[in-house]
Amino acid sequence: MTPRADGERRPKLTVAVSGAGSGTGAAVLAALGNSDLRKLIAIDERRGDAALATWRVADVRDPAFAAKLTGVDVLVHLAQEARLDAPAAQRRALNVRGTSVALTAAAASGVKRVVIVTSAMVYGARDDNPIPLDENAALRANPDDSLIGDWVEIERSVRRAERSHPWLEIATLRPATIVGPGIDSVITRHFESPRLLVLKGTTPLWQFCHVDDLVRAIVAVATSDIVGAVNVSAHGWMSQPEVERVSGKRHMELPAAVAFGTLERLHRVGATPATSQELEFLAYPWVVDNARLCALGWSPEFSNESALEALLAEARRHLAVGARRLDRKDATRAAAGATVALVATAALARRARKRRRG
Repeated sequence: MTPRADGERRPKLTVAVSGAGSGTGAAVLAALGNSDLRKLIAIDERRGDAALATWRVADVRDPAFAAKLTGVDVLVHLAQEARLDAPAAQRRALNVRGTSVALTAAAASGVKRVVIVTSAMVYGARDDNPIPLDENAALRANPDDSLIGDWVEIERSVRRAERSHPWLEIATLRPATIVGPGIDSVITRHFESPRLLVLKGTTPLWQFCHVDDLVRAIVAVATSDIVGAVNVSAHGWMSQPEVERVSGKRHMELPAAVAFGTLERLHRVGATPATSQELEFLAYPWVVDNARLCALGWSPEFSNESALEALLAEARRHLAVGARRLDRKDATRAAAGATVALVATAALARRARKRRRG
């Protein structure tokens, strides 16, 4: 049991984890298995293998989900779809509707506390963002049809739930770029291309969160009293030259108007899952302050540099080509797309400038 600030001992909790069958949910379930809990409940659409928890099979989008939360003190809601190739409607139904249903079900069934994970991307990537961003910063990401848009809508669901169910404690973790085994995102795929794209006139800053540190953060927040937003990241951040030094990759510069226009066309024809908004996160700062989480006693085990090295270890196995992710052995059969296509466009633009100067 965790001591309270006044010296009293916290009563043992019954904690449920949705999305516990795989990915981060399974890792959090395993980590919570080492905590001093009254009971650990695993929830997913299919029963998993973990024997350390009581399994309850359920779809979080089902209004009857509340029945699966009987006796639960804390719900760690991790049933999300983050695959880049997932159909948008299917992804949004699970992420946005599923979260809304889970919050309503938690309030109706007597759950005291809910822990949700979105992303630091909800702050938006802007050239005038404070460096770093704390949890009080405005959320300026656009609610488009991307995964970022899902997270924006999830945050709105949290605000509505706080107004409708003021007795329900909600903590929302906002991690920086997540890296580690099995992590595949628009930003991690950026490091699978031959060159790192830089938009002319921008000064990128990079910050990472290893998935192991995120799991530890989720457990720390779930077993604490903290409410509201909580940033999760390595300490500090890296400059573009530092990233290039560690990665061994050089950059290719492209005018912003050309890059955004090209990416919009590639996205429209299905050549890449990345939206123009997602390109902003490769160009403008969105680094965060993790002091609030560190005050709980959590500290990242991975620095930005070691997290980047973990990302690069995964990236060496693949080549990101538009909507497809290929093993390196298959890369020679691939046609360029996404960042690869943008880098190729940059090369053509540079040659054209040289011809004009000539």
